[in-house]
This record gives sequence, C-alpha cells and structure tokens, in this order.
Amino acid sequence: MAATFVVTLREGFEAALLLGIVYACLDRFGARQHYRWVTLGGALGLVASVLMGIAVTFLSGPLLDLGPDLVGAAVIFAAVGLLTWHGWWMSRHAHAMRSDVQRRVAEAEATRQLSILGLIAFTGVFREGAETVLFLWGLMSQTAEGASWWGLAGGVLGVLTAAALGWTVFRGGTRLSVRHFFAATSVVLLLIAAGLFSTGLGKLQALGVLPVTDALWDSSALLSDHSLVGGFATGLVGYRARPTLVEVTGYMLYLITAGALFLGGRRAIGARSGSREPTSSS
Repeated sequence: MAATFVVTLREGFEAALLLGIVYACLDRFGARQHYRWVTLGGALGLVASVLMGIAVTFLSGPLLDLGPDLVGAAVIFAAVGLLTWHGWWMSRHAHAMRSDVQRRVAEAEATRQLSILGLIAFTGVFREGAETVLFLWGLMSQTAEGASWWGLAGGVLGVLTAAALGWTVFRGGTRLSVRHFFAATSVVLLLIAAGLFSTGLGKLQALGVLPVTDALWDSSALLSDHSLVGGFATGLVGYRARPTLVEVTGYMLYLITAGALFLGGRRAIGARSGSREPTSSS
C-alpha cells in the first residue's frame, strides 16, 4: 500500500501541476472561458489511462501462459527502466517544466488555437497515467499475492492526495515547496526501484537464468515478508527477510549507479543555472 501510494502521489502530483500551470496561465490572460478545453483534455487523459490499465490487465492472461515468473520478471525490469529514466529526466528537466508549459499556452493564446490546450492537458495526464500503470504492474508483480485491496486503496489515496496538493499549490493559502517535494519523492522512488531491481534478480534466480545462492541472513523472526509491516517495507524499500547475495549486490549496485545518475543531473542543472547568472560590471 505504501509503495502504490508514493507512486500514484508522485505521478498524480506531476499531472496536477501541469493542469494547474495551464489554468493559472489562462487566468493571467483573462481567458477563463477556455478552462473547458483543459478540463476536457485532462478528463480524456484520465479515461485513456484507465482504459490502458484495463487493456494491460486483459492482455496479461495470454502472456501468463508463457510463465508467470517470466512475465513478472519482464514487467519488473520494464518498470525499473522506466523509473530510472523518469528520475533522470526529472532531475534534469523538472525546473523547466513550468516555463515550457507557459510558453506553449502563450503560443496557443497568441494564435487563438486554444483547442490545443486540451491536447496539452491530455498528453500530460495520459503520460503520467501510462507510467503509473507500468509502475503499479511492477509493484504488484513483486509479491506473490499480486494485486490487493490494500494496494488499490493506496493508489486511490495517492491520487486524491496529489489532487489536494495540486489545488493547494495553485489555489490554496498554504505554500508547498515543489522542489523539496520532488527531491523527497525522488529518494523514495529510488528505493522502490532498487527493491524492484533486486526482486527481478531474485525471479531470474528462480528461473535458473542466474545462479542460485544461499540466503545471506534470515530476519523472518524479527520481521516477516508476509506480515503487515514487512509487506509495506517490501513494497517501499524492497525489504527481504532472506535475501541472497545476488539480490543484495544488485540492490546496492542499483542504488549507487542510479543515485549517481540522478545526482549528476541535479549538479548539471546547478552548473547551468550558475553560468546564466549575470556578472556585475565594475
């Protein structure tokens, strides 16, 4: 539940931010009558995301004939790849998201092609929704139980919280540091992706693709994978009560590699921002 909450919170908040920026731009231009295009585009993007989730679930039946473990491993590694790319992209380009959306809205206003606002909203919401579908598929494939009501509840709660935060940023009276929000959730997503990567390696061991090794330790007596808290820890940070050497090594290597990738992106942004600062003339 915790992992699905974080994933849907992060993705939903990004979609809410995009919609909020478009609404704010129209409000500044005195074009509130065109809110309908944004609302329609966002609603269609949400519907398309739900339909994609239904289609993926429907198509999973024939795919499972290839072997649940094989399909589960493929989904997990696909989710890890997408999470890694998403984290890297956000670390390098999130600061420009607001100005890019504002520029496109201004162009639509200038050319009076305001229907394109609906397309901006649709693509933004559908992109985040499609990513969420794959992320959640990877998380559900991480456990033997698969989808559960707790996972569904976490996802719904994440979406509702994201909507509330988006409203707070653009309409509410309190202030939320978007930069700090993305920094904190990026760390959590990094841990989720590391856990998924470790789980994928474990599935490859079960399939015989990687050599099987003994468990490095057994902490089942302290915290079982199947307990409520242990299940939360498994989904959120990839906890394993009996991890193998391959799983632990993969977890640490992913954290080091992906962490350096994200940190390198943020440093590049800082360097570019510093180079743009005007120098004072004597």
